[in-house]
Amino acid sequence: MSTCSQLIHTLKSGGCDPALAALYALDGTARRLDEARARCVRTAEAFASRYGADAQGAALFSGPGRTEIGGNHTDHQHGRVLCASVDLDMLACAAPNGLDVVRIQSEGYPALEISLSDLAPKKEEENTSAALVRGVAAKIKEMGYSLSGFDACANSTVLSGSGLSSSAAYETLVGNIFNHFCCGGQLDPVTIAKIGQYAENVYFGKPCGLMDQMGSSVGACVAIDFNDPASPIVERVDYDFTRSGHTLCIVDTRSSHGDLTDDYAAVTREMGAVSAHFGKAVLRDVPEASFRAALPALRRECGDRAVLRALHFYDDDRRAAQEAQALKAGDFTRFLALVNASGLSSSLHLQNTWSTADPKQQAIPLALAVAAELLDGTGAARVHGGGFAGTIQAFVPNGRLNTFQSGMEALLGAGTCHILHIRPQGGCVVAE
Repeated sequence: MSTCSQLIHTLKSGGCDPALAALYALDGTARRLDEARARCVRTAEAFASRYGADAQGAALFSGPGRTEIGGNHTDHQHGRVLCASVDLDMLACAAPNGLDVVRIQSEGYPALEISLSDLAPKKEEENTSAALVRGVAAKIKEMGYSLSGFDACANSTVLSGSGLSSSAAYETLVGNIFNHFCCGGQLDPVTIAKIGQYAENVYFGKPCGLMDQMGSSVGACVAIDFNDPASPIVERVDYDFTRSGHTLCIVDTRSSHGDLTDDYAAVTREMGAVSAHFGKAVLRDVPEASFRAALPALRRECGDRAVLRALHFYDDDRRAAQEAQALKAGDFTRFLALVNASGLSSSLHLQNTWSTADPKQQAIPLALAVAAELLDGTGAARVHGGGFAGTIQAFVPNGRLNTFQSGMEALLGAGTCHILHIRPQGGCVVAE
């Protein structure tokens, strides 16, 4: 086992460079590798300063953000999605502390301390990082593992409010730390994802599906079928996006996700009303032929928007599987067409690009309109994540990247168009 000071020495001497290059320097540039190494050193030095350079068993851990590629609002209806880990992540240096407590200092936030002898949900911790740590610990203990405390210093490059799911990245990070120190590495990425979802549902208070955690924990591009949410079918799609001739961009429209709870809830509620017409809990259990045959009755009973949102589910559920097939076949042109079709369906049928509560704020439709002009019939662009505000996603031909980035930032402000890479590894131990 390395001490923290030994870990810092290994990092500075380049001993971890191959691992760092695989996670952070996916564009192959020395600059990105230098930046990654410097960040890892800074993280380990922050740990040494706070908890001691002689801490035994020190290691670096990563929980990546994730991008949704296909299947917009399909997971909560037990549908299919396509998502991927990205090269923006939460990074932590951690080491066992021999105590019955977890102590985490996240850069820019107050330190938190969680007693492992009290893992019951706390109402006052809802919507906090403490809830996620306590929930992850509780589920791992429930699975029969003996817990022991650790100290950690963490920082994040996952963009706030970007739809890249910082909460899933944090859950994946904490799950991997516990797995390394307490479980002998026996927890596989799918199990860690389920643990993260449990923490978010039960402790954090957010009734999310499992897509975010899967995208963060599993790594690379993954196709997920949630027909049985307790045992989802997860398949890696090992397509090399660097050879596609396109760059993945996430564009921040700088519109707020605040006060959008009712908009998100309405999507689930209206899809649920359609499925309830057939005596089912989710649309995946309703045959599409039965849904289409009942359109006149559903319009009267549920309203047109609910019918359109259900129509989006069936189409985007199918598209998510088709996107995965296109990538496996190496047909990127077909893939882009499906991404564009998904984006159009989200705008017209799902209707999650702006909120009826604030019709003057239509940053996502405006960003999509300008993106379409800049792409000029090439690439693809769509709403990213839950929608109503936040970000759009674009696959931009490399030859148009500079024009696209400058055009989007002229509209939305400097630093709003972020270039991302899909990384091949999900949550992991980076170095030890």
